[in-house]
Amino acid sequence: MRNIAFLLFYFIFFGLIASAQKTQTESKITLPNGWSLSPAGQGFLLGDLPLNIAVSNSKKLMAVTNNGQSTQSIQLIDVPTGKILDNIVVKECWLGLKFSADEKFLYASGGNDNWILKYAIRNNKLLLKDSLKLGNKWPNKISPAGIDIDDKQNLLYVVTKDNNSLYIIDLRTKKIKGQYKLDGEAYTCLLSPDKKELYITCWGCDKLYVFNTASKTFTGSIATGSHPNDICLTKNGKFIFVANANDNSVSIIDLTTKKVIETLTTSLYPNAPQGSTTNGLALSPDEKTLYIANADNNCLAVFDVSEPGESKSEGFIPTGWYPTCVKAIGNKIYVTNGKGFSSFANPEGPNPYKKKETITFRKGDTSKIKTVQYIGGLFIGTMSIIDVPTSKQLGEYSRQVYDNTPYTKEKETVSVGEKGNPIPEKVGEPSPIKYVFYIIKENRTYDQVLGDIKEGNGDSSLVLFGEKVTPNQHKLVNDFVLLDNYYIDAEVSADGHNWSLGGYANDYLEKNWVTSYGGRGGTYDAEGTREIANNKNGFIWNYCKRAGISYRTYGEFADDYKPNIPILKDHFCPYFTSWDLNVRDTTRVGQWKKDFDSLVSVNALPRLNTLRLICDHTEGLRKGRPTPLAHVADNDLAVGMFIDYLSKSPVWKESLVIITEDDAQDGPDHVDAHRSTAYVVSPYVKRHYVDHTPYTTTSLLRTIELVLGLPPMSQYDAAATPLWLSFTATPDLSTFDHVPPQTDINQIYMATNKLTEKTAAFNFSKEDEVNEVDFNEVLWKGIKGMNSPVPSPKRAAFINTNDND
Repeated sequence: MRNIAFLLFYFIFFGLIASAQKTQTESKITLPNGWSLSPAGQGFLLGDLPLNIAVSNSKKLMAVTNNGQSTQSIQLIDVPTGKILDNIVVKECWLGLKFSADEKFLYASGGNDNWILKYAIRNNKLLLKDSLKLGNKWPNKISPAGIDIDDKQNLLYVVTKDNNSLYIIDLRTKKIKGQYKLDGEAYTCLLSPDKKELYITCWGCDKLYVFNTASKTFTGSIATGSHPNDICLTKNGKFIFVANANDNSVSIIDLTTKKVIETLTTSLYPNAPQGSTTNGLALSPDEKTLYIANADNNCLAVFDVSEPGESKSEGFIPTGWYPTCVKAIGNKIYVTNGKGFSSFANPEGPNPYKKKETITFRKGDTSKIKTVQYIGGLFIGTMSIIDVPTSKQLGEYSRQVYDNTPYTKEKETVSVGEKGNPIPEKVGEPSPIKYVFYIIKENRTYDQVLGDIKEGNGDSSLVLFGEKVTPNQHKLVNDFVLLDNYYIDAEVSADGHNWSLGGYANDYLEKNWVTSYGGRGGTYDAEGTREIANNKNGFIWNYCKRAGISYRTYGEFADDYKPNIPILKDHFCPYFTSWDLNVRDTTRVGQWKKDFDSLVSVNALPRLNTLRLICDHTEGLRKGRPTPLAHVADNDLAVGMFIDYLSKSPVWKESLVIITEDDAQDGPDHVDAHRSTAYVVSPYVKRHYVDHTPYTTTSLLRTIELVLGLPPMSQYDAAATPLWLSFTATPDLSTFDHVPPQTDINQIYMATNKLTEKTAAFNFSKEDEVNEVDFNEVLWKGIKGMNSPVPSPKRAAFINTNDND
């Protein structure tokens, strides 16, 4: 098996790169995470998080399934004109999509309703005709994913990702003819051209299954890379290509010998850490070129595969944000961008009533039209239509992709900084900081808390928990460093904790948290609770163990007083309370103090300490429970008490505290819904300083990694700018005195109104079990007043630049 390193420097060195033409690629859009977009070709809006494209046999029709948190839908598209013929709202759908051979029907996986929906295509409209039931609806765990059809035999093949099975359904009788178990969660399936074999990607067990359709038995499996997802076949059925999301790779398998004959590295640099997220494949009509969607690199990788086993990298094509699927028809390439061409900033401000972006959907089989108001909290996906580039154009596109990508191979070991700074420039260089305390809080934007600080870029009209509620956090940014240009990489807690502790959220997590958060069933799979959602090489604790760095966690990835992942066994505080809003954060700090003192007394304090303080999440306006202001004031006091105690301890002179929110929960912020608060405290942190540098969650991780001598965990933290500018080589050992609460932390909400009734239905037993839009409405109106218009999340932190300026 050969490994093809993806090196394209010759595009630059041999002068194949020219200035971009006057097309959509002329403008660069810089995202809050520091990565940029310059999508090639033309495009149009789809729905929320498009994941898959189906193409009819005639290549005249195309269907897209949109599987996001908000409105889920299926769209029918006319390929020659690029016109959307129909939009159908679907209560639940996920990934699976297939036209019948005669193009009279379209089949779609029905998500956690656990059925396959059958649509008739009449007059360019989709009409729901039937449903093929696999079992009872959620909470029955089935969850159909990819599908394929043998039209001659009238058989439908369905693979599932919750009960890890292959189902065969008779389309005439609608009866299940067989169920066959797999070793892990499945992604998709594909029949061979002669229909004698079915190939199944086992997402959760890193292999391709081969199923004999005649004998109805598995005849073997072939090891692939990590997280195999999309697949495509040559027309003669001899070779199959498998995308491996966790490995930034594609496996080419000779189906005659059932062996991997070649592995294509799809990342921009060889041996890159996780972070390309390879998840879509398409062969050109002549089967000489393979187009590969790299979701987290926002591009297509292009390979010459005319001689499988001797493939050659040809370049990259820039796409929109998070490309999920690619198809090649004629001389055009079609790409679904899961998160669009940008985040559709609202130039009219955060008032949702000032501007509307609309997408029209048709509800089911009726003629009723549903207009869905665009709000910034939605990722509106897009379709890119790209002409097959010439060699010269591909060179230009490749340069754009490299320009859009802040990650380079060199940054894995050398970061930006200055000599003598406490944050080393190189991995492994010494730092005067020995102990790191990394605290994760819950769900606040910058403006909600610090928008009243005049020295920063804040909007005081959006403040909910200002200085009176959070005096300690205000004192921290006044005494130490104010970071007013800090952004969360995640969207919600489900991916937020993985980003915060691993610098990445894998393809399973990104494509599935939206289902449970949209109220469509599914479980909370993050924070180590489901293996397939964990990062391939683990989290920061795994990297500590490999490097011989001691570590301990307090509540992070440790629920119900036990660790969620093996790496934390014997490395957690057994009496620290994780998620429980009945327990105050000041109590949690008391629990930490007890453990901290015991460790310091025997000189056994770990170098990395991860803690969880949750009460700034609040319980909305739940009657008989602490008010939002009381919850946040308790959280603030806990932060102040923590810094106070640490600063007066014997390890203060060698300590660093970094505090962040796991996500911003799409709360109001005048810059961007990802912008949040971060606090950096240490004797080596500058005093009374404002740092306007753009930072992200992975900037915090990169800072911690450099202090501890750890390599980056993903391409994101490798590329991130560490917080070196906020540090000084001359320590100030002054201690910190916490500020007593100025808001009553014992205040209980006792009113009865529409907001308390709404809150009563909220589930606070686990983080983010509440719809974020409803929750933000309760918080806003409960604090600002019942008649105060609720600001929608704003996505305006994007910088539009022009290469010619």
